Parts: sequence; C-alpha cells; structure tokens
Amino acid sequence: MNRLRSVFRWVPAAVLGVALSFSWVLFFSGGMRAVAGWILLISVGQVLGPLALLLVVVHGVRRRRFSRPMQVALGLALFSLWPALWGFGILPITFPASRETTAPVASVRIPVDGPVRVAWGGDHLEVNYHAATPDQRWAYDLVIEPAGSGSPRLEDYGCYGRPVLAPVEARVHHTTDGEPEQIPGKLPPAIENPNGNSVVLELDTKTYLVIAHLKSGSILVHAGDRVSEGQPIGRCGNSGNTSEPHIHIHHQRQDPKGRPINFAEGLPLYFRDHEGSPMPEGGVETHEGKTVWLGDVVTHLGPQRGS
Repeated sequence: MNRLRSVFRWVPAAVLGVALSFSWVLFFSGGMRAVAGWILLISVGQVLGPLALLLVVVHGVRRRRFSRPMQVALGLALFSLWPALWGFGILPITFPASRETTAPVASVRIPVDGPVRVAWGGDHLEVNYHAATPDQRWAYDLVIEPAGSGSPRLEDYGCYGRPVLAPVEARVHHTTDGEPEQIPGKLPPAIENPNGNSVVLELDTKTYLVIAHLKSGSILVHAGDRVSEGQPIGRCGNSGNTSEPHIHIHHQRQDPKGRPINFAEGLPLYFRDHEGSPMPEGGVETHEGKTVWLGDVVTHLGPQRGS
C-alpha cells in the first residue's frame, strides 16, 4: 500500500512532464507543428498547471511538508504558467519565428494610395503587437491622419472610406461583407468575426493575404475573381475587432476560411515600391488620453489608382 501511494504521488509530475515535453517537441519542429505546440503549451499552462499547483498546495498543507514528487510537480507547474500568462494577454511575448528562415514571403504594394502611417508593423512586439500571435506574426495596421483621436465619429478618421487596393495580382479566395461598423475609440465586445468585412486573396504561392476591417457594403470583388495589382477591392471601414478605422493586412500559410483565430502559420510580408524599409515599423504613445502613432510613414511610388 505504501509503495502504491509513493507511485501515485508522482502522477501529477509525470502527467505534467509528459504534456510539456510533447508540447516542446512539437514547438521546436517548426511550421504548423510549432503553432500547435505553442497552443498546446498555453492549454497545458491554463489547465494542467493550475491543477497540479492546487494538488501540490493541498498536499503540502495536509502533510506539512513537500515530498520530492510534489517538489518536482511544483517546479513543472510554475514553469508551465508563463505560456498561460501569454494566453491570457498578461505577459505577451513575440511568437518565436524568424523571418530569415520562414518561407515563402510575399512582397506587395501598399494597399492604399497616398501617405500612410504604419500604426503596427515590424518584427518585434515593441513596434507590432500582432507579433505575439502565430497567424499574424508579421501583420500590419495602417492608418491615415487624422488618426488616434478617440473620436466616436467615423468621419473624423482619415482612413475611413478610403479605397483599399489589391496589393498584388491574385485570385479572390473569399470575401465577407455586411458586418456592422464599430464605434471608434473603444474595442467592441467579443464578436464572432474579428476580421469584420474582409477580402482574402490566394497568392500564386498558395498562401493567403487577409485584408480586414473594411466598410460594410463596400466590397467590389467576389470569390473566384482574378484581381490585378492596384485594383480597388473595397473601402476602409471599422468592422470587426477594431478600435478605429484602419487597414489590417497579413500573410499566412493556411486557408483562413473556417479556421480558428491564431491557429495558422504567419508568413513574412514586405512592402515594395516605396522609399524606406521593406518591413516598415509601427509604434504608439499615449498623451493626455490620446493615441499618438509613431510608426513609419510610407507612400506607394507607382501609379495612383484609388479615388
């Protein structure tokens, strides 16, 4: 009986250790396996980690000491909590993927004419909050001045209603339209379609460009259409999970249709035909309650197609 109890005390540490080991093996395998491993790490940290921690505490209180199996379980439980904190948005970190070794990449024109400020963009969390998520690892949010005022009026934002252009020649994979506009200045509650009104383009590399938060009723293309670079595809809006009118664009490997958010492999996305870095950076400060965007300003240097 004592031997059975001794073996049973190792169960929490064994279960947690196997789950963590399997998650890390997946994570370091790269590609979509890395995404699955990262999500599994978060799940382990949110479920098994707190459960093991509770068992260890209860055991310690009852026994007034921590046995070796419980000490190991405690260490593993604490180690599992940092991905859980990332999953809860408490401790965001850059999703560990390298643009130098991730392929294929996409090089496209800026999806709007005229000067555009990069609100969020780049390779690091400090300049691009999307970098914390696997599918939007190298996403951009683009705004046009005036921006960041917190005004509840859509018309007070320079980006609202501006024509959004196809960044590259591609096939329209699918579109979403009819989603309502959100009130600027505050994030909406949890919604079913975070992208709002959107156009998804399938590139010749069989990867996908997601262009999101478009104006309701403005989308000009349909699934199966072949669009040319610079062709108007809709207008900037404020639909979906967004706090002010802007154009969101990102590149991912897997078909986003019907796929859970974050469960895809983000791919590098570069802008060409403008002066400056091919991966311009964003950034933000807050002054007296107002958002001040500090990111790069970029302008497409080719033909101006939007009106």
